[in-house]
Amino acid sequence: MLVLRWIAEYVHFMFQRKSNLSRKFPSYMDYNMETADVRQRLLVLADERRVSLAALSRMIGKNASYLQQFVRKGSPRKLEEEDRGMLARFFGVEECELGKVKENYLNDSVLAVLSEWFDVPRLTIGASAGSGASPGGEEVLGTIRFSARWLRAMGLQADMLSAIAVTGDSMEPTLRDGDEILVDRTPRALRDGIHVVSLEDNLLVKRIDTSRPGLVVLLSDNPAYRPIECRPEDVRVIGRVVWKGGRI
Repeated sequence: MLVLRWIAEYVHFMFQRKSNLSRKFPSYMDYNMETADVRQRLLVLADERRVSLAALSRMIGKNASYLQQFVRKGSPRKLEEEDRGMLARFFGVEECELGKVKENYLNDSVLAVLSEWFDVPRLTIGASAGSGASPGGEEVLGTIRFSARWLRAMGLQADMLSAIAVTGDSMEPTLRDGDEILVDRTPRALRDGIHVVSLEDNLLVKRIDTSRPGLVVLLSDNPAYRPIECRPEDVRVIGRVVWKGGRI
């Protein structure tokens, strides 16, 4: 009986030891499951934001196939810390969702500060303050960080924002060639103000005048450009311009 009791205690001890070790040092199978979850999460996040893995790869400074290889082939085995952080900020999620080890998390006060900022994607397309720019493909060039508190105060929803560059001089002096503009894509009723619009497959940044029945008039701030009169069904509003940034 004494021997049997000793064996039972020894087996219990070894089981507990193995359990403790497995929590500290995950097995190869556990590791593979965790990294597989990260790859799947990355695919879901990219799909929700409607951005390609190639565009995300270029955003973090890698070649276009980098994240595709990470997702499909498991190479690299895990995301680099800087890349993971940039992707997490872009998607507005915690880094643990992209593979950061929980034991290395920053303390709650630091996380609270980081959560007060939001990275808005900068798209390679430009809105022409001139005769028109062809949309082409929307690729993510990088991000511009905004205060979440400021966005809330402006009544803006972070995931409905994108930043693009102005080309041309038709909106001078309000908007100059090369200025960055923040575009709110939230669906709203058509109203006066500066908007990015699509007209005949061209992107324009213009003031919209809706005061004339049956017509939408696109106005330039530069008097050298004449107003553009068009039917409402011929104009597609991409979004309202809510902020600009540029050189002094």
